[in-house]
Amino acid sequence: MIDNEYLLYEIKNNVAVITLNQPNSMNAISPEFAQALEEAVDCASKDAGAIVLLGSDRAFSSGANLKTNRFDQGNTEIDVGINLENVYNPFLNKLTELPIPLIVGVRGAAAGIGCSIALMGDIIIAGRSSFFLQAFCNIGLVPDGGAAFLLAKSVGRVKAMELMLLGERYPAEQALLDGLITRMVEDDEVIETAMKYADKLAKGPSKALAMIRKSAWAALDSSFEDQLKLERKLQKTAGLTQDFKEGVAAFREKRKPNFTGK
Repeated sequence: MIDNEYLLYEIKNNVAVITLNQPNSMNAISPEFAQALEEAVDCASKDAGAIVLLGSDRAFSSGANLKTNRFDQGNTEIDVGINLENVYNPFLNKLTELPIPLIVGVRGAAAGIGCSIALMGDIIIAGRSSFFLQAFCNIGLVPDGGAAFLLAKSVGRVKAMELMLLGERYPAEQALLDGLITRMVEDDEVIETAMKYADKLAKGPSKALAMIRKSAWAALDSSFEDQLKLERKLQKTAGLTQDFKEGVAAFREKRKPNFTGK
């Protein structure tokens, strides 16, 4: 069990539920917050078969915490990118390599680095009143947390440009139409829906699911030839698992498979 001021952590039926828990700041992310989140994700990778990542009712996250002395007006020599290099980027890279699925539930705002973290989900469930926001241009910064990559790969360059250059709210309904999120549900159904997906995935063939994640992330910047080579390698590994044997047996016997992650 993880106990800290930034988040809540619990295991429910082999699902690790991580809830960002700084509602007074709308879950504004600091380096310390990000490190606490990384620690929770590390534990979840060992404790569970899937992760559900949630924010609070008003916001998944409002982005980076700008209400610190670090951003005082007189501090003109600040390197705003140093925490990206030391904290955020390693954490986001780790999310691409998770051995278990990541389901994200978004209520309210998902802005800035908080938006990037939300978009790292394999399954993204958003409440009807939620929205995504790239507000960096409004304070004279560039999108970070891999935002340009995640947006351009999901909704295309032109739409990504609109979101990043104009810094306007991107409502969940439009995000669904553009293929940025998996499902839009009523606000009070976000957690239930996220848990439904997580329960299913946590009972799945975990080794195969990890390799599916690996294949999908690799496909974003691989050549077709390289992707075929990777799939061939992964398929050999998947075919040697007990879950594959169980899956075939269940198919032939017309029953649900009982996967064990072996």
